[in-house]
Amino acid sequence: MATEDLATRKKNNTEAKERQFKGLSLTERKELRREKLIEAGIATYGTHGFFSVTVKDVCNEAKLTERYFYESFKKSEELFQTVFLKMIGKMQHCLTQAVLMAAPEPKNMVNAGLSALLNAIKDDPRMARIIYIDAMLVQDLHNQATIQETLTQFDRIIQAFVMITMPNAPQSAEEVSLIATGLNGYVTHIIIRWVSESFKQPLEDVLSACCAVFLSFIETTSQKN
Repeated sequence: MATEDLATRKKNNTEAKERQFKGLSLTERKELRREKLIEAGIATYGTHGFFSVTVKDVCNEAKLTERYFYESFKKSEELFQTVFLKMIGKMQHCLTQAVLMAAPEPKNMVNAGLSALLNAIKDDPRMARIIYIDAMLVQDLHNQATIQETLTQFDRIIQAFVMITMPNAPQSAEEVSLIATGLNGYVTHIIIRWVSESFKQPLEDVLSACCAVFLSFIETTSQKN
């Protein structure tokens, strides 16, 4: 019991020492600084582009010194990867929620999902630049398979959509997987062009082009059943 009390007192003393600055522990302060750097990364990379932004630029945006940058990240590429994955997570959530809300009619689900995706990109050009321009050029994301893993995640979302909405489709699971990759690539390249041209084409036209191949696949598959 005495040993337990001693251990408890030591733990409490350690926590008390940590909570010496604005009521936050050292761990909490580090996490807060890390989040500030991530938000600063979104702002700077998304506005000026990864290759035009230095560690100092990020730190100035976050209002932190450079030593705090290296407390959380080894180099700029590591922060960029964190920012990229955060943006991808936000995008996937937006797309998935829209598709679920439009269920169960397949055509409505396609239109809702792609509409949500395109609106999210246009509403936040920072997301567009980070995901569809710079991410394709940052070698670390390719070396660590981050880009490939992300594309695979979207492939699986599309594959799940096909399997759920068209359970009697004549294609095998392997063939549906290939089709999902093709559909993903089709939409991705349209979006890259749209983003690269600074959203010159109306969103409605881009949406129609993205939907076309999905709707064609749904129509063709329905005729075979």
